[in-house]
Amino acid sequence: MRRLLFTAAVAVLASACGPTQAASVETRPPNAPNLTPAFPNQTRAPEIKAGVEFEVKTVAEGLANPWAIAFLPDGKMLVTERPGRLRIVTADGKLSEPVTGLPAVYAKGQGGLLGLAIDPAYAKNGLIYWSYAENPEGKMTNTAVARGKLVIGSDGQGRIENAQVIFHQAPSLESTLHYGGRLVFARDGKLFITLGERSILPGRVQAERLDGLLGKVVRLNSDGSVPQDNPFVKTPGARPEIWSIGHRNVQGAALNPATGKLWTVEHGARGGDELNIPQAGKDYGWPTITYGIEYQGGPIGAGISAKDGLEQPVYYWDPVIAPSGLAFYNAGLFPKWKGSLFIGGLASTSLTRLTLDGDKVVGEERLLTELKERIRDVVVGPDGALYLATDSADGRILKLVPKG
Repeated sequence: MRRLLFTAAVAVLASACGPTQAASVETRPPNAPNLTPAFPNQTRAPEIKAGVEFEVKTVAEGLANPWAIAFLPDGKMLVTERPGRLRIVTADGKLSEPVTGLPAVYAKGQGGLLGLAIDPAYAKNGLIYWSYAENPEGKMTNTAVARGKLVIGSDGQGRIENAQVIFHQAPSLESTLHYGGRLVFARDGKLFITLGERSILPGRVQAERLDGLLGKVVRLNSDGSVPQDNPFVKTPGARPEIWSIGHRNVQGAALNPATGKLWTVEHGARGGDELNIPQAGKDYGWPTITYGIEYQGGPIGAGISAKDGLEQPVYYWDPVIAPSGLAFYNAGLFPKWKGSLFIGGLASTSLTRLTLDGDKVVGEERLLTELKERIRDVVVGPDGALYLATDSADGRILKLVPKG
C-alpha cells in the first residue's frame, strides 16, 4: 500500500512539473506520501548543478559542537560552541581561549550557546549579540538573547563588557529541545530572533497563539525594546515582540540581498522541513498544517497540509534534511553561485544549494555528501568564500574556495 501511495505521489509531482522535468536529487520515498505539494517545485525540485569546482580547507578544528559563525570587520571570526564557549578565530585558524563575561548558559540536550550577530554599528560601539538557553527556574528553560561590548586584548583574548540580557522567551518549559536561536539584523537595524516551540506538546500547541513566544519569529530594536510598527503591538493580549507565528524550530535565517526580506529554514516533523519568507503578522501553520508526520508515525492533528489563512512554505523536504544555517551567495569568488541559497544539513550530512527564480525554488543540488559531516552553520566570508561549521564534539570550521 505504501509503495502505491509513493508511486501516486511521484506521478502527481511529475504531472505538475511537466514531462521534461529533470530528476530530483532526492530518491528516497517520502515519509508522508499522501500529502502532495501545493504548487510545482515546492518539493523535490529538479537537480540543477552549477558546475563549480571547489576545494575544502580546514580553517580551525577542535571545537566542541560549533553552532554559529560571525565575521568581525577586521576579518576575525567569532564562533559559538554549544557547551557554552565563545571563541575568536583568526584567519589562519588560531583559536582564542573562551571569551569571558557571558551570562550562564544552560547546555543540555539541544540547549547551549547558540546564535550570533554583529551590531551594524560595531565599528563605533563594539557590540555583539548572542542567543543561548537559560534555566531561570530549576528545570524550566527558555531561549534568551544578550548583548555586550567585545574587547580584544593585544594577546588576542577577548572579554565581554557590560553584558545585558535584552530578551527572554516566555513561557519557560521543562524541555531541552527546540530553542531556535538564529539572530539576524534587518537593513533598518531591527533584530530578528527565531524561537522554537520546545518540541513537547504543551509548547507545540502554543505555536499559533499570540499570548506567548513559543514557535515564533520576533522582532526587536537593538536594545531589546519593541518596535511600534510590529504587527501585534495594538492587539489586546498579544505579545508585542511577535513578527510571525506557527513555526516549529527555525535554525537558519538570513536576509535576501536582492529584497532585504528575511528568509528562514526550520526543522519540521518527519517529512516536513520548511523554507519560508516570514512576513509581518502571518501564520506559518505549525501544528495545524504540515507536510510531515509524527516521528513515531501517524498524522499530526488533522493530517492536512493546507488551510485558508495559513501560509505555505516556499519549499519543503520530505524526507527531512534537518536544516541549520542559511546563506545567500552574492559574492564574486564563485560567479556561478551568485544568487544561490545555501543551507546546512544535519541529517543529510550535506550542503544544499538551491537555485532561485525570484521567491521560487527551481532547482536543488547537494554538495559535500562525501564528507559525511553534520553541517550546523553556513556563512559567506568577506573574502567571498563559504565557511561552514561542522557539528560534532570535534567540530571544524571549513572553507570552500575555487579549485586550483
